[in-house]
Amino acid sequence: MTEQEQRRHPRFRSLQLSYVCLDESGSVVKQGMGRTLNLSRSGILLETYFPISSSHTVLLSLGLEEEVVDLRGRAVHLSTKKQGVYEVGIEFLDSPPEALATLDRFLATLGAA
Repeated sequence: MTEQEQRRHPRFRSLQLSYVCLDESGSVVKQGMGRTLNLSRSGILLETYFPISSSHTVLLSLGLEEEVVDLRGRAVHLSTKKQGVYEVGIEFLDSPPEALATLDRFLATLGAA
């Protein structure tokens, strides 16, 4: 089975977003802007200029057309693409149902739902 066939949801590319990383106590440890490399209902592949630890909670604010969606997740994999550029796979966790509904509507307009 190929990597694409193993995925639960289709992926879509290239949106801008902001993120905040929280440590175990809920304190902000870093924040920044990133770019999606792909997006699905279950997660996102994010290009950043900082590595993101799997021990941090990641809060994402993603602009989807006319709406901003706030999602919560954790890093499940990290790779360095070139000096100072990272790709972080983030799995969505405990995101509000209304945020996931907005994400579903957006993905449906792209033919993914």
